[in-house]
Amino acid sequence: MAKARLILDTRSKSKSTNEGLFPIVIRIFHKKPRMIRLSYSTSRAGWDDKSMALKKSVAANKDLDCDVINTSIYNKLHIAKSTINKLGETINIISVDTLVENIKMSWDEQLDSKIKKDLSNEIRLDEWGQILINRKLKANKPATAKWYQDSINAFTQFNNGKPVKLYQITVSFLKEFEMEHVSRGNSNNGISSYIRAARAIYNSAIKEDRFIPIKSPFFNYKIPTTGRTKKKALSKEKIIAIRNLRYKENSNLWHTKNYLLSMFNGRGMNLIDLAKLRVKNITNKRIFYGRSKTGDPLSVKITTEFAEILSYYIKGKDKDDFIFPIGYDGSVNNFTKYKSDRRLVNKLLKKIAEDAGIEEKITSYYIRHSWATIAKNMGVSTEIISEGLGHHSLKTTEIYLKSFDNSVLDDANDLIVG
Repeated sequence: MAKARLILDTRSKSKSTNEGLFPIVIRIFHKKPRMIRLSYSTSRAGWDDKSMALKKSVAANKDLDCDVINTSIYNKLHIAKSTINKLGETINIISVDTLVENIKMSWDEQLDSKIKKDLSNEIRLDEWGQILINRKLKANKPATAKWYQDSINAFTQFNNGKPVKLYQITVSFLKEFEMEHVSRGNSNNGISSYIRAARAIYNSAIKEDRFIPIKSPFFNYKIPTTGRTKKKALSKEKIIAIRNLRYKENSNLWHTKNYLLSMFNGRGMNLIDLAKLRVKNITNKRIFYGRSKTGDPLSVKITTEFAEILSYYIKGKDKDDFIFPIGYDGSVNNFTKYKSDRRLVNKLLKKIAEDAGIEEKITSYYIRHSWATIAKNMGVSTEIISEGLGHHSLKTTEIYLKSFDNSVLDDANDLIVG
């Protein structure tokens, strides 16, 4: 299938020798690449390649009406993509040069409004969203599927119960949606979550050539800033207080205390990852597992305390057996059971905190933040903490996270949990 994209033509032969500017072009690829030069130029710094738009706050663009130009070039791109779609199977028997001529002719003639509507305006948020939801469910990612569904439900409700077509999502539509939820007293975090999920569905439809927008509203609409959630953590003294608690063996409180200490010794392991652990994940005094949130492989040294806990749970089990009683296979069918187990664990953690004289009403996620906070207070570098937690989306630290040797992480973990 032929492709069309707005780019800045930064080839040396295209550069304006006097002003150091480059032309904005539509790059057509159909067996071979071709550039269709437009009427505008800018510097490298003046072009946002991701958004395919001129930047307003750049010196090279100070005399340009960026909004007008961006709308103009997007219209050109829209017509180019529409022409490609309109040609259908015929495109397979024409050359790239013939395709370029067809696009230029379409610019002059414009596409019939009905064709434009048929090509780009009928797909709905719930329609494409359901495709993404089905994919996530097949990939055993029910939480992400629910994120999409919650967003679709919120937008449908806002639209008086009617499905939202993607072309309806404009800057004004998004602002009205935001104001509606603000008026109900909803938090920025919740509003932002709905809109980010809708944006993900919208952009996916564009990426997979199911929707051709004239201009994406997300270029000019600012999603509400989410409040920085206060990170909840326990001090090392409080972790020790929990360690010293004694419960009846095999009781729910006894198991939950073991989960807490296992997550702590596992470098702030998430509860869902603990629940997925099987005996076969243990190799050479290490635990190897894939983090559920990112899929990244992690390797954790089994500390002395962790080994004592594991020895109880793996006794008499086969390699494919779950280590802990809250075992979860990651499937959609068993996600409801996992959520029920998680609720019980969090309820029991509050009782454990009370027994240890801890005022905070802790949850399983406290353990992750506790590991990181104790590490920070003990002088462990941010880079090692980030890799220890398996983070790779923290922009401020990601560039430093090359590949620490496991021994560095092991030493840091021994220091933190010891």
